Amino acid sequence: MWNQIYNPLDNTVLSTIAAAVPVVTLLVLIASGKVKAHIAAIIALIVANVITIGIYAMPANMSIRASLLGVVVGFFPIGWIVLNVIFLYRVTVETGRFELLKRAVGGVTEDRRLQLLLIAFSFGAFFEGASGFGTPVAITGAVLIGLGFSPLAASGLSLIANTAPVAYGALGTPIQGLASVTGLDPYILGAMVGRQLPFFSLIVPFWVVWAFAGWRGMIAVWPAILVTGVSFAIPQFVISNYINPWIVDIGASLISMGCLILFLKVWQPKELWLSPALRGNDESASTMQPVKTIDKTPLTQSQLWSSLLPWIMVCIVMLIWGNGSFKNWANSIFVWNYPVPELHNMINSVPPVAAKPTPQGAVFGFTYLSFTGTGMLIAAIVSGLLMGLSPARLLVEYGRTIKVCAISLITISAMLAIGTLTRLSGVDATLGLAFAATGVLYPFFGTLLGWLGVALTGSDTASNVLFGNLQKITSEQLGLSPVLMAAANSSGGVMGKMIDAQSIVVASTATNWYGHEGSILRYVFWHSIVLACLVGVLVMLQARVYPFTAMVLH
Repeated sequence: MWNQIYNPLDNTVLSTIAAAVPVVTLLVLIASGKVKAHIAAIIALIVANVITIGIYAMPANMSIRASLLGVVVGFFPIGWIVLNVIFLYRVTVETGRFELLKRAVGGVTEDRRLQLLLIAFSFGAFFEGASGFGTPVAITGAVLIGLGFSPLAASGLSLIANTAPVAYGALGTPIQGLASVTGLDPYILGAMVGRQLPFFSLIVPFWVVWAFAGWRGMIAVWPAILVTGVSFAIPQFVISNYINPWIVDIGASLISMGCLILFLKVWQPKELWLSPALRGNDESASTMQPVKTIDKTPLTQSQLWSSLLPWIMVCIVMLIWGNGSFKNWANSIFVWNYPVPELHNMINSVPPVAAKPTPQGAVFGFTYLSFTGTGMLIAAIVSGLLMGLSPARLLVEYGRTIKVCAISLITISAMLAIGTLTRLSGVDATLGLAFAATGVLYPFFGTLLGWLGVALTGSDTASNVLFGNLQKITSEQLGLSPVLMAAANSSGGVMGKMIDAQSIVVASTATNWYGHEGSILRYVFWHSIVLACLVGVLVMLQARVYPFTAMVLH
């Protein structure tokens, strides 16, 4: 057994700096724009191994095995989702159905600000709720680029929009993960998150349109933005507090989409916003092909259903694949759990991160049938066959998709290797303990700890598992509500989703702008920090000024 060490240099400041080196290396290399993302990820992975072995005294064989486990997990399930989402998109383009979809969306509104609300926010929230794990950004990024948005607008705005729904993603998986490590009731945790995120479900639609079209462009469509935000935020609060945390995103997104579409039947902006690029400096605009004029001829009923067929198929399949009963059934048919030798249960998390020495699992679960990406592949194949593609053409298109996504898959795997290694070595916990030492300001910085966790791991679920118990222990020591701070970990974490390296690579792949990850990171970085700080301020108010808002009755 090897026990994690959280202060390897016997100096909190120096240990924290050492722990930050791998992730800072990764982000600086990507943001510089001078190093390709896959090279940056490989360099950062090497640096992480040097830190864990040389400073944290992690046995070299454990460090290497943890890295290899992360590489495999990077492809299954994360890379597997991205690959098959891009395959579905290419199938819709190949069959001409995407052109029909563009006409269908144009029939609802030609205004790009409103298209952002419909696709990036509401439609993306549905896929976050149904499957999560990178699916919404991959789908909305691909759809927006197909609708003619600039690559930076399509990728950056998809990332910003995919925030408020994340805590309830994949049928509430982050909440379940938080409950599993804290021992707190998932219904109470979900209700507390539902006392925090609805404020940002109101803010984010305004924020996305402002980021795209500027202040005046946003004000011109404020009624539609308000309808979108309110029709998402209220159901998010009601479902999370009075029903359950599992169906929050699905229910809120469907209501939001329906309300926005109905509202646009009776209201349209006075002037249409047709520019596909970000207002101000958009370096990706010069790389775009001239935007084709969309045929404004109304679609027939048959054409409308034909354009929606692939996406209806995806919705149905994702709802099935996200269901726990289906996962149990699929895993009863095929499952292969591989405990990594000399790693699984050979590392102890120790106090104060864990209440007592706790072995860390290191199992690769190859649950192929229940992987979200497998459901996406089935949806793409069925859609392709129904749209008239032969099995041979589907196979050819899949080969082309693999070629397009190959480098992105390498990048994602290397980034997950960094996340897995830093988690198992205790490097992440060192950073977490630095946040936990902020005393009276802990409600604010504890929220930012969740943000840091998602930025490091790429997952709100992983951040909750990593720091959830630390939040509980620290809050109890400081006389704060453990439910409040555990929920704050998840709520703050959602704002880190847009800057985690994995999500950025997913966005660049979906928008066919691979190699420009640095531009995307630089664009979304300050949005992420400001929104995370706003969540921190809200939690600080809940803890210190309005404690009654932190009381959950269920």
